[in-house]
Amino acid sequence: MRKLAIIALSMMSMNTQAQVKINHFITSKDSVDGGLIFKGELDFPILNTEPTFDWFKKGVAEYKPNTADIKKLDPALKQYSLVVVMGTWCDDSHNLVPKLYKVLSDANYPLSQVTMFGVDRAKAIGEGREKTYNITYVPAIIVFDGTKEIGRITESVQTSIEADLFAIIDKYKKN
Repeated sequence: MRKLAIIALSMMSMNTQAQVKINHFITSKDSVDGGLIFKGELDFPILNTEPTFDWFKKGVAEYKPNTADIKKLDPALKQYSLVVVMGTWCDDSHNLVPKLYKVLSDANYPLSQVTMFGVDRAKAIGEGREKTYNITYVPAIIVFDGTKEIGRITESVQTSIEADLFAIIDKYKKN
């Protein structure tokens, strides 16, 4: 009987740990506009399935990336990883993050190479990670070659998401 109780407790413990691994973010209500703030590790499916984030679905549906830029970006981007830091409360994030998702999808970029964090209005991710990525403005789309940052897009783009990402890679390859 004692062995059975230990096995049952172990299984409950594993289930709890699995839930913790699935939910890497916390939610809170925004004191400014009453919206939902996601803080911590996120991914695109979380943004897509949150019922109150209609800005994400609408932004993805409406964005039409430049086909020529996507063709250049498709083979070039795959060897790099991305860190995206965004605010679910932030208009700039509402504008750029859906476009980024559309570009990555069209460029056949493996989404497993994207690490995404939500921040609160103080730009805090949690555990000091905002300092690791030197976050002062969001969204920040940071391109890495291994552990080396090679460039970032912050708040807005110069040309477009796809053109700016390619420009970061192109400049890095030329140096």
